[in-house]
Amino acid sequence: MKAALAGALGLSVLIVTAGAWLGLNYYLISTLVVLCALAPFFVDLERRKPEARELVVLATLIALAVIARVAFAPIPHFKPTMAIVMIAGMAFGGRTGFLVGAGAMLVSNLLFGQGPWTPWQMLAFGTGGLAAGVATDTLVRRGLVKRGALTWRQRLALAAGGFLLVVCVAGPLLDTCSLFMMITAITPASAAAIYLAGLPVNVIHGAATFLTLLLLANPLLRILNRVRVKYGLLG
Repeated sequence: MKAALAGALGLSVLIVTAGAWLGLNYYLISTLVVLCALAPFFVDLERRKPEARELVVLATLIALAVIARVAFAPIPHFKPTMAIVMIAGMAFGGRTGFLVGAGAMLVSNLLFGQGPWTPWQMLAFGTGGLAAGVATDTLVRRGLVKRGALTWRQRLALAAGGFLLVVCVAGPLLDTCSLFMMITAITPASAAAIYLAGLPVNVIHGAATFLTLLLLANPLLRILNRVRVKYGLLG
């Protein structure tokens, strides 16, 4: 995994340098860098050669995240998908969380429409799963939390963290994609306009993430933790 990440970082630097030298469109350059960021996780999955039951669990988690997006399609921007992705990362680790987030966006866009925004969505939601998984693993190792047995205060802190993750990280990543797609000459004013326009959307998305984590984190984590422990899966 470390070698793949190092390779992706080196390739990203090369792409940015070559793109600047050749005068390529910054949206093309940024999208290629995003693809480099996605690649190590899928390369690592292939290298590990997971068992069939691991792939079944991964596919089930991706399907659950997709259903969460599709079921709330009639309600603009109110999607619990990020919460499901974060719960997957908390239960099975950051690598799995990233794959669930990225896979959910790739699969669900078969319904919502594929496009140049898809890699950005994969990166944004994958980052959410990765962050939740890494943070949970750290807290569990230090004995500060137990998987599937979060107290009320811990659930509230988790929900608040999910809200901030959407508003401060995932949402701005998607807004950056919009900025590159919609603006031909980026200026501080045009960038501010895009990010400010995206803020209400991100707040609604963050609220959906907050409520879902607050209400469903413990029940889902208990189920997923039993699967993890019984079969020794993923992580």
